[in-house]
Amino acid sequence: MTTTTTPATPELQEASRALWLATLSLMTAFMQTQAPAHRLLMARRIARNFKTLRSQDCFSPDCRHRFARLESRWQAQAERLEGRPPASPVRRVLGLLGLG
Repeated sequence: MTTTTTPATPELQEASRALWLATLSLMTAFMQTQAPAHRLLMARRIARNFKTLRSQDCFSPDCRHRFARLESRWQAQAERLEGRPPASPVRRVLGLLGLG
């Protein structure tokens, strides 16, 4: 079975690049912010941005895999800030594979 993907439009590529840059800015702001509530909201947003980025065809499969791993890490960070117990090893592996 052969699968083909439609190439991303230049507008989508540009929007994806802009989201990537915005995510980098949020990560920088996260490191400079001390307020736990603000850090929680930023970690959630960063995880959602990585979730969006990993679904964009304009990035290579390797890059999308890295976005999936980053999404998992930032989601775990948000959960820690919420006071949730750490994710199970199975959930962590699924997150690293982009399946969780």
